[in-house]
Amino acid sequence: MKPNSIIAFATVLTLLGQPAVAQTIILARHGEKVDASADPLLSEAGQARAQALAAAVVQARLTHVFSTPLQRTRGTAAPAAQAADLEIQTLSLDGGGAAHIARTASILRALGPDDTALVVGHSNTIPEIARALGLTDTAAMSDCEYDRLIVVRLKADGAAQAVTGRYGAPTQPC
Repeated sequence: MKPNSIIAFATVLTLLGQPAVAQTIILARHGEKVDASADPLLSEAGQARAQALAAAVVQARLTHVFSTPLQRTRGTAAPAAQAADLEIQTLSLDGGGAAHIARTASILRALGPDDTALVVGHSNTIPEIARALGLTDTAAMSDCEYDRLIVVRLKADGAAQAVTGRYGAPTQPC
């Protein structure tokens, strides 16, 4: 396992080992794209990142895998979904960014207290979803950042706590 995969794996285990009824939400951006078209596939680096994500979350006992309908997010989520024997649940982009973020946060908050969900999104939505879940200090994500993993615990009282880690090959600054 690569050092960044180990960090992400340790992050997941740290939060999963905490007591209390809470949902665990793992937020990740899609892997690297082959081009800048509207709905590109993953590049070789993106496919490797998808495999690294699956390896990083394999011990998390996922109960849900969510992705937007775009090829790059579905391709990134697929290895983790397959490893957990789950179908990818599609998060609608209808209504634009704010509507998508609010709807996604609502779906995640409605999960059961023992659920663990992986959400694969985009650089402009993953930090916003974290904020909508209560993590107001979540940093923005640059367009060339692919290796950040945010693990969120949503407690029954509505409180949220998170640990941020890295997985897969380090991404280069823009």
